[in-house]
Amino acid sequence: MLYIHTPPGDANWANLFRQALPHMPVAAYPETVDDAAVEWLATWRPPQGLFARFPNLRAVFALGAGVDRFLQRDDLPAHVPVIRLTDAGMAQQMIEYALFGVLRFQRNMDGYVRQQQAGVWQPLPQRAAAEVRVSVLGLGELGVRICQALLALGYPVSGWSRNAKTVNGVDCLHGPAGLEQLLARTDVLVCLLPATPETRGLLDEQRLTLLPTGAAIINAGRGDLIDLNALRALLDSGHLQGAQLDVFPEEPLPVDHPLWRHPQVFITPHVAANTLPGPSVQQIADKLRALQRGETVAGVVDRQRAY
Repeated sequence: MLYIHTPPGDANWANLFRQALPHMPVAAYPETVDDAAVEWLATWRPPQGLFARFPNLRAVFALGAGVDRFLQRDDLPAHVPVIRLTDAGMAQQMIEYALFGVLRFQRNMDGYVRQQQAGVWQPLPQRAAAEVRVSVLGLGELGVRICQALLALGYPVSGWSRNAKTVNGVDCLHGPAGLEQLLARTDVLVCLLPATPETRGLLDEQRLTLLPTGAAIINAGRGDLIDLNALRALLDSGHLQGAQLDVFPEEPLPVDHPLWRHPQVFITPHVAANTLPGPSVQQIADKLRALQRGETVAGVVDRQRAY
């Protein structure tokens, strides 16, 4: 049986899974089930104790790209694989979000917003795409797709990952030294890194200061990547041009947080790339059938690396 846990319960997920897996019993929260019959679990934001209910779990499917809520759980046995979504319609959304931010900073749209509020009619300096150096932190599937889209539009693109990678047309760097080199020559930094012990606080005051004067940041990865106090200080000092932030250490972002009202910060509520039920269900159904046949599948999470 496949059990779907997406509180407070969404019948659409269950209906889609029943269509994709017509020969498998499918149940969804808050339906009552025989916990021992559940071999497959599809969930998002799983509550504590959920995994312990099912003694015969064969795999857990995350209904999203991030998996930090699935790790370091004492109720999830080590032998049960956690399988994340790979794209499932999210890449195009992430490309759009990143491009929106790059264009905002390239064309100085935030400056025009401020001028509009002040009633000022004044053209601002403008740069061609070839003059804006874009760097992408995180060269997984989404990061590579963003790099390719930006290259096609004429931006010079660099990328960074923990380990060495190669992407056609992209200047790829890796490791701590590579990160410092990349930051020093970046005009717009696009952050897509997952939440791991190594990425937590990675962009601290020291590293953020390495960005050139006038640089901007787009964070659509995980909220604990950036030291927000340091970011705010560098925005206030004029060192950084602006920030487009979709993720935060605490979500929702508290209503009294000063970034809400910062004139150089654009905030979105974790919507850069939403899970699309149709493509996600089809991908999970395909992977589930492959696992039943004893085949390997993409997206199995390495719990040591946390992605």
